[in-house]
Amino acid sequence: MATRVCIEVGSKKVFASALDWPGWARSGRTEEAALATLAEYAARYSPVVSLAGLKLPKTATTFTVVERLKGNASTDFGIPAMTAQADRERLTASEAKRRASLVTAAWAYFDQVAAASPAELRKGPRGGGRDRDKIIDHVLGAEVAYAHKIGIKERQPAIDDVAAIEALREKIAAVLAAPSDGEPLRPNGWTARYAASRFAWHVLDHAWEMQDRAEP
Repeated sequence: MATRVCIEVGSKKVFASALDWPGWARSGRTEEAALATLAEYAARYSPVVSLAGLKLPKTATTFTVVERLKGNASTDFGIPAMTAQADRERLTASEAKRRASLVTAAWAYFDQVAAASPAELRKGPRGGGRDRDKIIDHVLGAEVAYAHKIGIKERQPAIDDVAAIEALREKIAAVLAAPSDGEPLRPNGWTARYAASRFAWHVLDHAWEMQDRAEP
């Protein structure tokens, strides 16, 4: 079966997001470029799928665009920020657990990459870019903010507080693994489908950044 994709169109960037595979989302200057990059990243996303005990189908890079959304300033900044109609679909218990397992796998993959990365990462062409520990801290801060969107209020753990990080992740995973009627999980919050995708995308985006910037 073809992979269902949502296209989010900003004025500067376009995102292509695999609706049923949380974390597999890439951007480009055009829809065609975003889809091409999404296909290229199937090989990088596959280890995450394996960590979740799943497997990408052979037809994974055959895409079917099921929805196109108008993006906003967040889209142009580099964030898949819009909730698709497909993200409001009912979520069964089995599918919720599958999606939560992919988020958990994204965390495990991020931890593996962080452990293998040097503390100081190669800078960008203009000297920008966070080093490893700053990236870890940024990801944890974002996850605390994201957790508020699904009804969880926690303080941000320190990057070396393994117990607190695991406790936060367990709470998030428990919410994402529960069946849902497709409504936001709290007033002005996120749906379970969109939340899983957003959590996993952000974690993997920075895991791949660390990998790329660790190279000489």
